[in-house]
Amino acid sequence: MQTPTDSPGAGVVLLTRPECHLCEDARSVVARVAAELGVDWQELSVTEAPGLAARFAEELPVLFIDGVQRDFWSIDEARLRRLLA
Repeated sequence: MQTPTDSPGAGVVLLTRPECHLCEDARSVVARVAAELGVDWQELSVTEAPGLAARFAEELPVLFIDGVQRDFWSIDEARLRRLLA
């Protein structure tokens, strides 16, 4: 069984860290696109997932869709729309 520390889980998951300006920007993009497309998403902080924190420390924020890393640092809105369409 996987835990939040080694897997981001299913669906759209944005891995972030506190006080991260890139994370704030990514959160805005994901929230806007998900709302427009009617897609649920969740945010997971590295403070809750130390395994993911160690693995992706240099790439935050990281966007996962169904457990697959799709973007990091800066979330491309057009790409996200294509991935969720």
